[in-house]
Amino acid sequence: MTSTDASTRIRSGTVDDTTAVRAVLAESCGIDAQSEASAAVLALVLETEGSTYAGVGGLALFSASGQSGWLSGGCLEPEIARRAETAAHDARIEFMEIDTRDDDALFAGSATGCRGRLRLALVPLAGWSGYADAAHGWLDGGHALQVSIATNGYIEIASDAIVARHRLPADAPAWADAETVWSLRFARLPELVAFGAGPETEALLPHLRRLGWRCTLVERRERWQALTGLADTHLALSPRDALAALPHCDAALVMHHGFESDLDALDALADSGCGFVGLLGPVRRREDLMRLLPASRRDALLPVLRSPIGLALGGRGADAIALSIVAQLQQWRHGG
Repeated sequence: MTSTDASTRIRSGTVDDTTAVRAVLAESCGIDAQSEASAAVLALVLETEGSTYAGVGGLALFSASGQSGWLSGGCLEPEIARRAETAAHDARIEFMEIDTRDDDALFAGSATGCRGRLRLALVPLAGWSGYADAAHGWLDGGHALQVSIATNGYIEIASDAIVARHRLPADAPAWADAETVWSLRFARLPELVAFGAGPETEALLPHLRRLGWRCTLVERRERWQALTGLADTHLALSPRDALAALPHCDAALVMHHGFESDLDALDALADSGCGFVGLLGPVRRREDLMRLLPASRRDALLPVLRSPIGLALGGRGADAIALSIVAQLQQWRHGG
């Protein structure tokens, strides 16, 4: 990105939790090509210490349309928005520190009640050629996203072979650690494949996408075609052909509400390497399906199979089932 010397601090890290990042980047790409881009500022969390609402890599977008994404429970955003407006007006990067770790901060104007510190970079998007292309390279799935920013105003965003560099005026941060480059790697988006649509799909897929999952719906039945637009990708293929067409399958849901269709999906998933396979339906149904699979495929599935799918949260009906599945996937994704 830019040359460094022995005095330069390079701070790098991987952002695995991209739950709130996807929506903010997607919103920023939409603004990037519009006339209001001159007012758009991306707020990026560079460092944290103590108790903070957002972690390193947290994002929020401030623009003429309002705010997308949150870096606090709402208590810090007015001041961040004010500084972002200044950054946009001056077309310069603003470095900002918010420190609420001491006792006085508990009774200050923001009164957050948190004891933490955030260090942010407020980056205007106007004039950053190629930014949207690089961001879309990550949003489209399959690749990590690398974001680098230096105190001298050099910034870079890269996904796969798409790289967008830019430089803006910037004052050194007010904190002591001066010559610094922050280099953050956002892990690729997790990929979920849903085999079969049903009553749960309408609530399930939008919620998973808001949590950062890229969702592929494998569905050939005419009855459910109206729901295919809820997924990032729709494949009207057999389960085996669908898996062959996808570069990644981190988690899969088998939920056709049809015995033979579910059996075909389970058979295809047995050698897919997918780390989470959720099967909709009661225990008796699972046992019937397992009996019809060859022993080798059954043995391959059992270590990753969740059946009945979903956490026991209580309630009946499509919305309650969708919520229970989302909760279990979120728990699994974060190591639960």
